[in-house]
Amino acid sequence: MKYALVNNEKVEAVKGQVGICSVCGSTVIAKCGNYKINHWAHKTKQNCDAWWENETIWHRNWKNYFAVEWQEKIFTDDATGEKHIADICTDSNLVIEFQHSAIKPEEKISRENFYKNMLWVVDGTRLKNDYPKFQNGTFELIGKPAEPTLFLCHNPQSAIPKMWRNSNVPILFDFLGLEENIPQNDIRQFLFCVLPVIVDNKAIIVRMTRSTFIYNVQNDAILNYLNNLTREIPELYRKLKNMQTQRLVQHQLRLRYTRRRFSRRF
Repeated sequence: MKYALVNNEKVEAVKGQVGICSVCGSTVIAKCGNYKINHWAHKTKQNCDAWWENETIWHRNWKNYFAVEWQEKIFTDDATGEKHIADICTDSNLVIEFQHSAIKPEEKISRENFYKNMLWVVDGTRLKNDYPKFQNGTFELIGKPAEPTLFLCHNPQSAIPKMWRNSNVPILFDFLGLEENIPQNDIRQFLFCVLPVIVDNKAIIVRMTRSTFIYNVQNDAILNYLNNLTREIPELYRKLKNMQTQRLVQHQLRLRYTRRRFSRRF
């Protein structure tokens, strides 16, 4: 955990400090070493948040883009008393979960059902084959090639990791991770969002800059931003199909004209 309660205030870990876990209320101690990021750890092993995972520098970097009061917010199910700590929760109660570790399908579904209004940011560098597979995907541009850019993914079964297909919430892939000195024109500089929309068995991918995503989250507008794009898809797809049909007709007409000219010569 990045934060614990010290004198009822939300503070980061400082060597030698003792605090209280805001989820379970038990004692936590500050862990501040040379190899791991500073964090709070429970003094004794016990059940706290079943969805807890070791926080990486990648997690911490993403969290730090957003306001302290949005970080590590506690959610409680009033009916069951179940508690979980969300990585980010905006003023409109949008939850953002940053996922680096492997996660079971059952837990993924449970989190989505628990938070309801959420999206994922997934570390696409954890498994070495995820980015090459995504690169080998078959993508077709919808609309104008401007940012944000919408694509149809014709082969989501092979381009998108199985865990993250057919989700009910947006999934954003970060294929840059902690890489440095990457050229500005490298596509890993972008985030790739898989929308919870399927068109003719094709996935919808939104390519956006990191700054666009961060800005819209900071202004609590990211879901409106994505929803507006989603509403455009049927019309953009209709125009795309019309263009493809027109090109096919033109091609067939040219082919017929060429055949007639050829037959007349002989």
